[in-house]
Amino acid sequence: MTQNLENRGFREFRVAKKHVESEIITSFYLEPSDGAPVWHVKAGQYITLTVPSAGDPVLKTYSVSSDPSQTSFYRISVKREAGRNGTPDGVGSCWLHDHVEIGDVIDVAAPRGTFYLDEESTRPVVLLSGGVGQTPMVSMIHRLRESDRDVYFLHACENGQVHALRDEVLGCSSDRITTKFVYRTPSADDRAAKLFDAQGVIDKVFLQRILPIDDYEVYLCGPTPFMAAMYQLLQEVGVQKARIAYEFFGKAASLDAQVAKPQAGKAASRAPAIVQSLTYLTNPDAWSSADEVAQQSSFALQGDVSFRKSKTSAAWDGAVDSLLELAESEGLNPEFSCRSGICNACKCTLVSGEVEYFQDPLIHPEEGQVLICCSRPKGAVVLDI
Repeated sequence: MTQNLENRGFREFRVAKKHVESEIITSFYLEPSDGAPVWHVKAGQYITLTVPSAGDPVLKTYSVSSDPSQTSFYRISVKREAGRNGTPDGVGSCWLHDHVEIGDVIDVAAPRGTFYLDEESTRPVVLLSGGVGQTPMVSMIHRLRESDRDVYFLHACENGQVHALRDEVLGCSSDRITTKFVYRTPSADDRAAKLFDAQGVIDKVFLQRILPIDDYEVYLCGPTPFMAAMYQLLQEVGVQKARIAYEFFGKAASLDAQVAKPQAGKAASRAPAIVQSLTYLTNPDAWSSADEVAQQSSFALQGDVSFRKSKTSAAWDGAVDSLLELAESEGLNPEFSCRSGICNACKCTLVSGEVEYFQDPLIHPEEGQVLICCSRPKGAVVLDI
């Protein structure tokens, strides 16, 4: 590990185990090379790995899928992301699947993320996931085993060939922890082995049948179309928007911006009787000259934010959390990926003004640059967006 990375909070971890969970998901067990305990992790948080590349290492984040009470290792369960229609394969996932072996050493940064289980709450919990979005939920269900809360673990995926960690989740079932699996296209083998509880796309009728009326806290993760559909349906059955916590895997902004998009699929409530007899659930799926600075600053009032390239100005009133969200609320589409100060994809030039970070970046940008996903303005600012 380079001294530079050590100074930025990274530690060396050794791959102690590599376990194939399904056709597309493999788990990696990472132990600290120094023999000390791992950092404390909250159920649902992720760790950051450095991935080799032709230039500087690429930073990739993966949810911790192991029991948070485990102090000797982290487990990450990674889906191999294959490119489509000319897009490249996933840099981090393919490196892990194809090149990383037991004994290899990886630089890892401490757990981060605001998507985690509220262990102080006593409300019943719904853990609702699609595809590899299950990984933070597995960590959560381990913690919930130690509580007195009612839990509904609802997971949807394509079929048994891609379903990971099934037996582990089932092992957490109890009289107060309900686990249900939904396959969109189950195979004959899946049916024979009774690996799933239902098939189809979730609708309001099924959600109402699965969840008794109660004051739930929902944790939601999965493909964006799946989450958008579930986000809307949950509110339709009475779950308050403020009680729905969610996390995107990949580039996405907010579910409120997604719910208006139509979702296609076959509703489970209109499935054949043999399907309806199963459990009721579904599956988804820069710098400028001094004159330019003065010109751009002229249309920014105190506390306002100006986007130089877009010739747009917006008031900062605290309605959103970050400069990125403010830009999005004005119809702009800045680059981003992690939304949490890790990947630096949202980095842009700060033409004038000053910002503050409400979440400390993993690697601070150079002077004159700012990460807009985790920062707010301190007075009037002009950004080169």
